[in-house]
Order: sequence, then structure tokens, then C-alpha cells
Amino acid sequence: MVAKHQQSIERTIAALLPAAPFADAQAILQIALSSKFSKLPSTIGVWLATVSYIRHSYTQYDEMLDDGYDRESARFFVLNEINDILTAWHAKRLLTVDENYIASHIRSIQ
Repeated sequence: MVAKHQQSIERTIAALLPAAPFADAQAILQIALSSKFSKLPSTIGVWLATVSYIRHSYTQYDEMLDDGYDRESARFFVLNEINDILTAWHAKRLLTVDENYIASHIRSIQ
């Protein structure tokens, strides 16, 4: 069952991010396989893993939090950077303001 789930995630990454560098795709795969995302359908888990990976690896998000920004504000300020990476990777979708806002609030109530 685990191998089937991993294959599903790998196919989803390839479909969602056809131009993502191999190292980034592998990092996203590992995040999507983590217990935090493992119970989600692969399309949702991969999307959330992708956005999280880009946010923490390619933006100043963590530094903004360290500087005192709240999560919602920091997410707002890195939204365009995330979408720039998604565009470079020929992603089939981009992060919307609404998704960014909802994700910030879901995390705060968990």
C-alpha cells in the first residue's frame, strides 16, 4: 500500500510541476509522504507540500517570522515569490490569496 501511495504522489508531482528540478521534486515527495500529509488525497497533499516547501526554501518567510511578522502577514508578502517559482516550474496552478489566507487560519486553530 505504501508503494502505491508513493507512486500516486510521484505521478501527481510530475503532473503538477513538470519543470520542477529533480532535487526539489524529491524534497516535495518526502514532505508529501510525511505523516502530516499522508492521510490526504495525493493531489491535496502534494499541493500543500509544494507550497510549504517553496515558502520555506525559496522565500524570506522564516526570516519574516523571526523578525516578528505574524504568519498571515508573512504569507501575504511571499505569495508572489511562491507563484514565481510555481510559474518557473510550469505548475498547473498558482497559489491564490484566498488559499493563502485560509491556510494561515487553519494552521492557527490546529
